[in-house]
This record gives sequence, C-alpha cells and structure tokens, in this order.
Amino acid sequence: MTSFSQSILKGYRILLADEYADPRTKDWFLVSSPVPLFVILASYLYFCTQIGPRYMESRKPYELKNLLIVYNAAQVILSAYMVWEGCAVWSTYNWYCEPLDYSQNPVTLRMNNICWVYYMAKITELLDTVFFVLRKKDNQITVLHLFHHTLMPTVTFFGLRYVPTGHGTLFGLINSFVHVIMYSYYLVAGLGPEYQKYLWWKKHLTGLQLVQFVIIFLHNIIPLFTDCGYKKFLHAPILIFSSTFIYMFGNFYVQSYLKKTKTENSNGKNKLH
Repeated sequence: MTSFSQSILKGYRILLADEYADPRTKDWFLVSSPVPLFVILASYLYFCTQIGPRYMESRKPYELKNLLIVYNAAQVILSAYMVWEGCAVWSTYNWYCEPLDYSQNPVTLRMNNICWVYYMAKITELLDTVFFVLRKKDNQITVLHLFHHTLMPTVTFFGLRYVPTGHGTLFGLINSFVHVIMYSYYLVAGLGPEYQKYLWWKKHLTGLQLVQFVIIFLHNIIPLFTDCGYKKFLHAPILIFSSTFIYMFGNFYVQSYLKKTKTENSNGKNKLH
C-alpha cells in the first residue's frame, strides 16, 4: 500500500473514530458514519447530471405545482423554526467569541438538536435539484448550484459529529434566515404567472446570499485573534468555505445582474442613436 493510500485510510479511520466525535451526537441518525451521507450525495450527483437528464430527454417536463407548494412551504416553516431556536440559544451566547461546550447544559443540548435538524434540512434540500431535473429547468443546474448543495450537508455533517456547539453555529442561524426568504420566494413563484409581479426582489435575494457568507467569513476571523475556548483550526474550513462562496456568488451576481444591466443600458443608448 502506498503512503498516499495509507494517509487516506488513516484519515478515514479518524473520521470513524469515536474518540474524536462528540459523545452526545456521534450515534445519531446519519451521524455515526460519513458513508451513508456520501452515498446520498454520490447518488444525488449521478441522478442530477446523468440519469435524470437522460430520463427526461424525450419526456415533457413535469409540472409538480402542488408538490412544490407543499415542499417550499415546509422548507419555510422548517427554516423559521431553526431561526427561532437559534436566536433563543444565541441570545445566551457571546457573539464576539463563543467557546465549545461539551457539557450536558440544557442550552448546549438544545443547540445540538438544532444542528441535527439543520443537517436534515441540508439533505432534504437536495430535492431542489431533483425538481429542476424533472421540470427540465437545466439552466438552473449550474456548477455553483451543485457545489453548494453538495458541500453544505458535508460541512454540516462534520460540524454535527465533532463540534455541534459554540462559535461556528452562527453559520446555521444566518443560513436558515436566508432560507426563510429564499423558499418564500420559491413558494410565491410556484403559485403561478399572476404572482410574478411580486417577485421583483429576486436580485436582492442573490445579494442577501452573498452577504451571509461575508458575515460568516468576518465572524470566524474574530476568534483567530483571541483565545475564548474555541479551537482556532476549526475556523479554517469555515473561512475557506465562506470565501469560496463569496467568490462564486459574487461572480454569479456580477454576471447575472451588473453586466446584464450594463449591456441592456448600452443597447438602449444604441437604439436612441
């Protein structure tokens, strides 16, 4: 076995080792091992990029109107619940730097439960792309979309298994707040063409998604310069994750709105001449 293979095997054993996992969450559903999650994500990507498009190639798009209304409404309610619970816990937290807490403190246990619900939400959100495939909305299935939906449950798994408390959990609270607004948008959009006039804020939704990652990035820089009981190395993946999405969402925003507006204005001026 090569040294590279040995390193991979060692890393995998660390992921499975209970000694590194939080004893309060390590045996929870879809948390005891990364294998089920990786199987779900691999199946998701294979369906959305291979099986699904081939299946739909010679078929008309499914409407799924009633299903989407129920799905989007459920996501709004679920996200709102996590915002409510998250705000209740963070009202007792130190916003500047909240340490890790492995005790049986009721507030901490409450945060553990919120983290698990958030993890389940990230898995159910994979259905976003499945619905795009079945409705033949191929233009919505971008690299950014697939990357975002694959990475979010992965990051959440590791957070829930190893550090389901403390400073890093603000990420989930902010993201849940954004999703209340995002799925409200999808809910209204799915009601029919007559509701399109109420969707003027689509551009601002993309901007809000970008702002959330800026806030998360800045919030996770703070503990790097202070010692409050939250391990500094834990911020590295969050900083990499958030900075990656700042770039990707920022580029999407520029390409979809700023350059598009500039082109439309330029075309308008040409018509006047």
